[in-house]
Amino acid sequence: MISKHNYIRSKKLLRMVSELDCQLCGSGQNIQAAHTNWGGGKGRGIKADDNLVAALCLECHYKIDQGSKWSREERKEVWTLAHARTVKELTESNQWPVDIPVPDIGQ
Repeated sequence: MISKHNYIRSKKLLRMVSELDCQLCGSGQNIQAAHTNWGGGKGRGIKADDNLVAALCLECHYKIDQGSKWSREERKEVWTLAHARTVKELTESNQWPVDIPVPDIGQ
């Protein structure tokens, strides 16, 4: 039997992520917590876990989710970079919520 995914949800974490600058272009405007499109329980109409987000401005978020400028693999690489920067910024500044698991960013 396939086990059900226990989603990680945190409005506090999403709010903190949206207060950062874009982790790709550096913009401080219209920042969103952009969920991964590659795992983390993502499904049709279901966002991935909230700890799998990157701080992205509206334009960078669009380029990753909807854009045709990059291949699927390039979009995954760019999101992964922004995600690692987001996690690093919040953990190094001791802002990551203690009740939310810190994802492995490979560092």
